[in-house]
Parts: sequence; structure tokens; C-alpha cells
Amino acid sequence: MSKPASTTSLSARPSDSIDERKFVTALARGLDLLRAFRPGETLLGNRDFVERTGLPKATVNRLAYTLTVLGYLRFDEALGKYALDAGVLSLGFALLAGTDTLELARPHMRSFAREVGAAVSLGCRDGMDMVYLETIRSETALTLGLASGSKLSMLTSSMGRAYLAVQPADVRAALLAELRRAAGDEGTELVAAAQKEIDVFAKEGCCYSFRDWHDDVNAVAVPFTDPRDGRLLVLSCSGPASSMGESVFREMVAPRLRALARRLGDST
Repeated sequence: MSKPASTTSLSARPSDSIDERKFVTALARGLDLLRAFRPGETLLGNRDFVERTGLPKATVNRLAYTLTVLGYLRFDEALGKYALDAGVLSLGFALLAGTDTLELARPHMRSFAREVGAAVSLGCRDGMDMVYLETIRSETALTLGLASGSKLSMLTSSMGRAYLAVQPADVRAALLAELRRAAGDEGTELVAAAQKEIDVFAKEGCCYSFRDWHDDVNAVAVPFTDPRDGRLLVLSCSGPASSMGESVFREMVAPRLRALARRLGDST
């Protein structure tokens, strides 16, 4: 099963949750351009923006110019492409600096990572994806590392599945419908796989991803509500599937991760 790319464009948001009287489409489209960058990518051209956002080329040109003037994009004249500029970095630092939960969670996450010999991450929703706020690895963790700001598909990641599992039924159905459409030909299969793991939440209080996001990565995730601001956050733990099989996650990792979520906030 191939892994879907990030799906954060304007068209990939549940339309029934938008109040058109208050929604500023031009602003949303500008943010779509910034979200078009994927982990590890430094330069994108107008053609990339058009393909990833579905916006007309003329609209992309105007938005990219505006974001460049405002300091959120930087244009490389030699290559004819855009890179993220300091304005985006400033917003990211402001978010992380204002998240008290991160400061409280880090020592617990370090202890957890050492105890289970894997990587533990904290994330939240960003559009139709999940974004990593922090990742801490044990010295022996060999799992594929993702840095702060990395995004994962809601459908294939344990973090995304855990987020979906605690949404009201109508909200979850709308999200899954949008995710199915955005995933194209594989949408039905991916949603079915995600739904199977979402159903596990009712019994185990967590969601898994066994080789679904990456061929050699197993993971489990637990959602909780930040008591300071009421935001829904998700803890996940990931490790190499070759050395940390499903039974390890179900019997050893998951109970410890649920306990950590209870210490950090209100388990959902």
C-alpha cells in the first residue's frame, strides 16, 4: 500500500464546517501555498504550487508575490523557485514558545523514550494532516526520525487515527470522506484500514499503525486534552517494525503511553 502525500489544500477541508460569511478565502489560499512545502523540501516553483493546491497559475503568482513581500517566502531568481523565509520560522517559534505543555511534557517524554527504547512524539492537527510539535528519541532508537514541523497523513499514522477516533461521529465521517477523496484511487482502501484501527480505540484507548505509514515503522498513539487551553493533542511512540513487533506495542508500549497521557492531561 503506497503512502499518501499531505493533503492540506483548501479543497481538502470539510466544507460543512465553514461559515462562509466569516471565511476569508484569499487568506486560506495564501496559507495553502505555505503548507505546500513538505518535510525535506527547500524550494518549490509555481508549477509545484499549482499541482499541490489546485489553484490557477495567475492566483499562485499573486499569492507567492504577496507572501514574498511580507517575508514568508523568499524568491531564488537563479532557480526561479521559492523557499520559506523567516516569517514562517517566527510563527513556528511563537507557537512552540507559547505551548506550556511542551515544557511540561519533555522530561516525561525523555524518560519514556529511555524506558521503551524508542521515539516518543507530541503532535496536533494541521488541516488534514498531523504535525509534530516535538520528538524525543532514546539513545538506542533506530526508528525513522521526524523533526518538529513534520507532517503525517491522518489515514496512515497512529497519531492521525487517534485524533479521528475521538471526534464526534459526524465530524469524523466528514473528515474521512474528505480524506478518501483527497487520496484518489487508494482512498477507499486507506480509509478502511484507518477505520479498522479507529475501532480499536473503543477497546484499548489507543490507535496503532503497523507498517502502514512506513514499511519498517510500527507506532501507537493516545489522544489527550491539554487542561491549560483545552486543545486536543496526541502522544505517539514509534519504533522499527523489525525489532519491535505488534505484541511489543500492544502489551508493553501502549499501557505506558496511556499512563503518560493521563499524567499530561485529560485522556479523551
